[in-house]
Amino acid sequence: MRSNYLFTSESVSEGHPDKVADQISDAIVDLFLSKDPEARIACETLTTTQLVVLAGEIRGKGIMDEDGNWAAGVKEEVEATVRRTVKEIGYEQEGFHWETLRFENNLHPQSAHIAQGVDASGNKDEGAGDQGIMFGYASTETPDLMPATLDYSHKILQRMAADRHAGTAPFLEPDAKSQVTLRYDSEGKPSAATAIVVSTQHAKGYDQGEKEAELHAYVKSVIADILPASLLTETEYHINPTGSFEIGGPDGDAGLTGRKIIVDTYGGAAPHGGGAFSGKDPTKVDRSAAYITRYLAKNIVAAGLATRCTIQLAYAIGVSKPLSLYVDTHRTGTVGDDQIENAIMSIEKLGGLTPRAIRTHLGLNKPIYRKTAAYGHFGRKAEGDFFPWERTDLVEDLKAALA
Repeated sequence: MRSNYLFTSESVSEGHPDKVADQISDAIVDLFLSKDPEARIACETLTTTQLVVLAGEIRGKGIMDEDGNWAAGVKEEVEATVRRTVKEIGYEQEGFHWETLRFENNLHPQSAHIAQGVDASGNKDEGAGDQGIMFGYASTETPDLMPATLDYSHKILQRMAADRHAGTAPFLEPDAKSQVTLRYDSEGKPSAATAIVVSTQHAKGYDQGEKEAELHAYVKSVIADILPASLLTETEYHINPTGSFEIGGPDGDAGLTGRKIIVDTYGGAAPHGGGAFSGKDPTKVDRSAAYITRYLAKNIVAAGLATRCTIQLAYAIGVSKPLSLYVDTHRTGTVGDDQIENAIMSIEKLGGLTPRAIRTHLGLNKPIYRKTAAYGHFGRKAEGDFFPWERTDLVEDLKAALA
């Protein structure tokens, strides 16, 4: 382990244009799963000035038939869901307003060729919705077993959004970004925050004079609430370093589903297979296998088997059995990595890590995804409860399998 090195992670707020797109896509996933838990969904969203466009492939009972005909009232529900999502984020601006934006719905039926490979039939189990590699990660840096740089970056923006929604920081607008740089010691523990960047969209006039000073003081107070004082002894602050940030969100920059995959995962502290999460139903292993690898890595660390763990899974489209399972405890493991791999595959409740077994074990066929689409998919709670992949209920199974 290197001593005295710097590492940086960033986050973006719920009002960032790419995150607006992610939340819309996942709101559509939730809408369709609420109608048919076995629905197949791949929903991409484009956001720009006064426009939201949906595109992608879907299939599900009570949603759309094979000829592309919508079930009664569903098309209207889709548009209502999009507008409600934008409203809840807080966009009521001239350049992007939930009520007056233009909306295009280009969703169409899923390819029959994809369906035949994914669906279970006869003696064939449900196959993976695509090929790909997925990674999970956990470390003892924070109580939630996440990288500290990303954890702090998320929490700064979550606090600012909560204050904006509560009306206690009325000068804030929805679009914002954060970035935290920490110095790590020889044991891999954070010892100081050397730089923190926060750029936030703001009301008119908060880029000069007393109002600018008020905004800067507010942001520094949020940072002081989130980070331990012991880390803020040598910090360089960059608050709205470009100056004015009045035009933001989709009016300032186009947004697309799936462009913030590092923000969504581990802030660069772990590898990423390249597949995005939002807009996809859980038969897509880009999503479900990334969730199960986080679950496995977190349980391995929570069980005391390692202080840091990376896991990779690989799949082929239409094939149920994973092609490979790889565990790396980065020389912090109390047992061999190969022993952990064997233990995982021997645990009956995990079902060999097939797509269906993952969905069943984690309970993924539920409308739970809109809440994942901002401030990271890992290391946090949703409305007081951990996401199912954040549970540590596999600890005793792992210990028993290794006994």
